[in-house]
Amino acid sequence: MFTTFTAGDAGSWQILRITPVTGDSLAPASHLAVAPVATLPAASAAGWPLTGVASHVRYVERTEKTALVAVQAGLGRPDATLAALIPIRKSTAWWELTQEERRRIFEDKSQHIAASMKYLPAIARQLYHARDLGQPFDFLTWFEFAPEHAQVFEDLVGMLRATEEWRFVEREVDVRLRRAD
Repeated sequence: MFTTFTAGDAGSWQILRITPVTGDSLAPASHLAVAPVATLPAASAAGWPLTGVASHVRYVERTEKTALVAVQAGLGRPDATLAALIPIRKSTAWWELTQEERRRIFEDKSQHIAASMKYLPAIARQLYHARDLGQPFDFLTWFEFAPEHAQVFEDLVGMLRATEEWRFVEREVDVRLRRAD
């Protein structure tokens, strides 16, 4: 099952802003619909669809996975009325590294998992893989949080963007949202 994020004039999330962080932006839109789909959607004149698949976690060791599962919150919490969709594409240099080399940068040097743990469960998150689907981004990162945790989310994003891992990001767009329901 795929998950598609479709920008347009309707959707359960109101787009507050679309900010290109690195590389090209995405086209403006007022809303975002998030839906599971059985097949990859075709491009639409109504807006941009981005599709990914939630897969098994990568670059984690058993103790890290156990710790994450113990503290992470699920998506769809009623109080989590703010969200962020941050699509990311990494460079060819990243993908030319072996999995072990990527793991060393991801965790040993950047502390992606260990440093992120302190932001859970305030921030709920899901990573969608898109690279092998022919999408314009490698990853679609989805975060949900309550308004009182907005600064916590800014701290998390700032911390991640300052890591060695982010030197390999060649395109990143930050889409901020508010539940429209």
